[in-house]
Amino acid sequence: METQPQQVTPILEVAWTRFAQLDTMSLERSKTHLRLRKWVAALGILTTLFAILSQLFAESLSPLLGWILRFIFILTPIVASILAAYVSQFYSTGDWLVTRAGAEEILKEIYAYRTILKNTPTRRAWLEEKLGEIQRSVFRGMNGEMILKPYKGPLPPFPRFDPKYPDSDPGFNDLTGDEYFRYRLENQLSWHIREINKRQKERTRIKVYILIAGGLGALFAALGQPLTMWVALAAAFSAAFIGWQELRNLDSVVRNYSKVVLELNILFDHWKNLEGEERSQTEFYKTVRSTEDILWSQNVEYIKAMQEALRDSDLEEEASLIHRVIKEQRDSDRRFKEGIADAVGDFTREKLLETEETFTESFKSTLGTLAEEASSEIVQAELAAMQESIMDTAQDIAERIGGLSSSLKTIDEEFDGVEISGNTPMSVVNDLMSRYPKTTDVKG
Repeated sequence: METQPQQVTPILEVAWTRFAQLDTMSLERSKTHLRLRKWVAALGILTTLFAILSQLFAESLSPLLGWILRFIFILTPIVASILAAYVSQFYSTGDWLVTRAGAEEILKEIYAYRTILKNTPTRRAWLEEKLGEIQRSVFRGMNGEMILKPYKGPLPPFPRFDPKYPDSDPGFNDLTGDEYFRYRLENQLSWHIREINKRQKERTRIKVYILIAGGLGALFAALGQPLTMWVALAAAFSAAFIGWQELRNLDSVVRNYSKVVLELNILFDHWKNLEGEERSQTEFYKTVRSTEDILWSQNVEYIKAMQEALRDSDLEEEASLIHRVIKEQRDSDRRFKEGIADAVGDFTREKLLETEETFTESFKSTLGTLAEEASSEIVQAELAAMQESIMDTAQDIAERIGGLSSSLKTIDEEFDGVEISGNTPMSVVNDLMSRYPKTTDVKG
């Protein structure tokens, strides 16, 4: 079958760009994480090595070399703890696994667009909707922080799709059954076979290293002094290799890839066994669906296994030194603040007591002075004069009120029955006014 001419469609260009962004981020974050974890393990081993050297050669070295050795011995675990804390802070979530899942899902939908849906008129809208759903899923998986770098490289992205290889997918044209078999099924089968062999070699190599380190530790312990100290270094190597094996989770990966290779081999054999006329549209679509389901299931299992490995591979112990330093600093700050508060409280309490005593003495002194002044002859005479004046005034007011009441009663009896209105004769009104008692108070 001849390959159809390549035609770049906008929706496929968008899909390949989104795939490239997520794929590139996943690869960069994964490589950086592994590189940092290697440094943490190496610094842990170096810390043990410098501790042994400082014990063995500190006294025989010159003061300068001894000081340098002690400085490196102190600095190495601090750097290791800081680096471990950094990895724990920025790489513990495994966000590259989320972007890897998003990239693989986009790739799955791209191949569905170019094969099963190639005669469907609404496939552009379908792929656009799928891209939106996948990106939202990645956004949620990354806790609302999807920070992606712009991609400006070739499409489909290099090196996964290298145009110099004849079996490399051009990326934009619709695919026939044979093209899908060559570009996707056969390509993925070859990749998984290479990868499983590489992981198997890595797993074997790490197990050999663990056995060697354990054997050396037992040998050093059996030989006794002066080799006993080196048992700690052998144990540090063993711990580093075991930690790396747990982080890589090679056992689960090898089993996962083995299952994929098995299932893809079965599909490969089935398609190769079909005669030309038997490679119908139905067989083609069945092969596409089965291949994509296998690859997607493998991807899900791989991500789940690696997430579990990240949770099990805890950096808290490796970062314990820096955590302890930070905790001690916080405890020191708390004790300092509590000391300041206690000092301020004691000072305030002392000053308040002094103030209370001063006010009490002043109050007592004032009361004594007032009592002495109140008992003097001058004050007593003034008080007696004030009392006599008050009594006279009260008596005069009472007499005035009594005279006024008597005069008003007499007037009321004499003018009883007289109506005071606008028709009352002026002579009667003047007579009534002249009979009211006069006061001697000054007006105004």
